[in-house]
This record gives sequence, structure tokens and C-alpha cells, in this order.
Amino acid sequence: MIEKILPSRVAVAEAFSDLPGAVLLPGEEELTRGFVEKRRKEFATTRHCARRALGSLGIAPVPILKGERGAPLWPENTVGSLTHCTGYRAAVVAHRPDALTVGIDAEEHAPLPGDVHNSIALATEQRRERELRLEHPGIHWDRLLFSAKEAVYKAWFPLTHRWLGFEEADIELRLDGSFTAELLACDLRSAPGTGVPAVPAAFHGRWLSEKGLLLTAIVIEKAPGTQGLCGG
Repeated sequence: MIEKILPSRVAVAEAFSDLPGAVLLPGEEELTRGFVEKRRKEFATTRHCARRALGSLGIAPVPILKGERGAPLWPENTVGSLTHCTGYRAAVVAHRPDALTVGIDAEEHAPLPGDVHNSIALATEQRRERELRLEHPGIHWDRLLFSAKEAVYKAWFPLTHRWLGFEEADIELRLDGSFTAELLACDLRSAPGTGVPAVPAAFHGRWLSEKGLLLTAIVIEKAPGTQGLCGG
């Protein structure tokens, strides 16, 4: 399903329930210590999806461990992203020459709790949401905004190894299934000596509402020169 909002060069694997045959490889078992059984099955299924997606690229099964801030560690010269929510697990991977970074997120299509919404949405974003609700009240735009911010962070962190707060990305959702995230954190990491590579000053993504889910996806190709880059 999520392949509908991703380019064909990206490999996708997804599941709508936990898979009985999903197993954990060495190193992954340790990551699930203390998990309740439900969470462990969810974790195993998501890793299983990751290996299926990697297999589509001709890469043999490997453990998908965790790195800094829990980000998944992918095989050399690949990029990827994982997501899971009630009734859905997915993995997206690509060869590094085909993508600089990727980020996906899935959420149940339901209202976002008000306290959460107020903590993640900028005033400009809330204004746009009100306008979108008038045009298309069937979408929970608050939950979609949250999903888009999650996808932005997953695409951002592997490039910068820097935390990105909800308030550091101004996201414009559109009725046509696209969105743009202006990265307000650019000035925080463009100072000389930061060691952070220049990345696009805005991320462009797509979203989908289907089967009771909200899905968001971002694929960033190599940076086009220095124009329009953070730090460029």
C-alpha cells in the first residue's frame, strides 16, 4: 500500500498483522529484552519486513540493530526506514546511490489527542489545518501532521545525527497528497565547524489515507548543488 506514495526505485515490504514466521536474528533478541509479547511480535514482524525489502535489492538477510537514538542500522550503502502502528508494519529501503535518505511513518486514522496536537503543531500549521478541514473534513489532519513530522525526523536524523524538535519543521499538507516541510533548524547547524553536511532546506513528501491508516513518506535524492540547502 505504501508503495503508492514511493518511487519505484525504493523497495517496500509491509504487513497488516504480525507474521507467525517472523524471527529475530542474533543481536535483535537482545533489543527486545523486557518487551511484552505483543511488542516483541511487532518488532519481529517489522524486522522481517526489512529483510524482505532488502532481499528485493539483492541483499542477504542481516540483523537490523539500533544505533544512535534508536535509529535502525542498515547494511553498507543502503538507506531505510521502519514504521509500525496498530494493524500495520512496513519497511522501505534503497541503495544509497538511488536515495540520500528516506523516512516513512504510519498512524491510525483517528484524531490526535488535543494535548499532543498543541505540543507538536506550530501556529501556522494549525491555521492551515483549519482551512484543510473546511475543504476535506474526512481527513484527521492533526494526526496526519504528526505522521508527517515523524517521517521528516526519520529522514533528517541519518543525515545530521541531530535531534529535530516538532517545532523545528513547518509542514504544509496539501489536498493533492503531497506535503512540504521547511526545516527551521537549518540555521542551528550551518555554522562553520559543525561537521554536518548540507542537506535540502525543505523536504518534500507524499501522504495517503487508506484502510483506516494514514501513511507518510519522504525520499530525498542527492543534494542538487548548494542552492536551497541548509548549510550550503
